[in-house]
Amino acid sequence: MKLFASFLLVAAVAAVSTAQASSEAPKSAKPDLALGEAKFTAVCAACHGADGNSNITANPKLAQQHPEYLVKQLQEFKSGKRNNAVMKGFASLLSDEDMRNIAYWLASKSAKPGFAKDKDLVAVGERIYRGGIADRQIAACAGCHSPNGAGIPSQYPRLSGQHADYTTAQLTSFREGVRLNSLQMNQVAAKLNDREIKAVADYIAGLR
Repeated sequence: MKLFASFLLVAAVAAVSTAQASSEAPKSAKPDLALGEAKFTAVCAACHGADGNSNITANPKLAQQHPEYLVKQLQEFKSGKRNNAVMKGFASLLSDEDMRNIAYWLASKSAKPGFAKDKDLVAVGERIYRGGIADRQIAACAGCHSPNGAGIPSQYPRLSGQHADYTTAQLTSFREGVRLNSLQMNQVAAKLNDREIKAVADYIAGLR
């Protein structure tokens, strides 16, 4: 009995110590938006625009993107999981704290709306985005990225208003196995032909 009581006492003390340690563990500091802006201006703005609204259609708009998604992409550029030599060079200059500060600053900026260009293609794109292609088991983009392209925070990125050229390039990279950091997107894009990719990208550009 004494041995059992001693065991209980030790267990109780350990539990209290663990609880205290947990309560005393430093909480993650809030992102510093001022530092995020400064680092973005120094490292990223030349390609992605001063406020995250890129004027170069090959480079994505980053303003108003979900910060968790941006941090994930930057970390994967840095590690090489998302293979892009240019972005790997820039991401390698950033610490995890830098990435977080930049991502939350970008999330605080408003994305400028885009527009679709081809009225015939955009109708095809809308059908795919909203309804998928049932007979080829292609899921609707809206299921993950939401009907208005706002995405789902921490899970699926915002697409609304994104440059069609950039979206086309990414869907093609997913399809061809060049971009490998999303198995789900590899599987979806693998079923799309060039015309369908272009149509979806054009529709996304005009989403509001």
